[in-house]
Amino acid sequence: MLNIVSIFFGIKITFNSNEHKPPHFHAEYNGHKITVNIINGEVMVGYMPKKQLRLILAWCELYQDELMQNWELILAGKEPMQIQGLRK
Repeated sequence: MLNIVSIFFGIKITFNSNEHKPPHFHAEYNGHKITVNIINGEVMVGYMPKKQLRLILAWCELYQDELMQNWELILAGKEPMQIQGLRK
């Protein structure tokens, strides 16, 4: 099951209910998908256009603590909390 935690500029950020290590989240934009390591902000798999990738990685850095809290919630079988998206 996908848990949407944030949507900004057409980018959807999700966690799966059956996640595996390392701590990561998923991002989707216009058919492109990536998986991002929360700890180091590196793309683990997938492709994203440069503009959206920069936004996602900046967001990851800003909300790293909240993302890790969500990671712990998911591992505990709980619903993740919503995280604010980027704004213009």
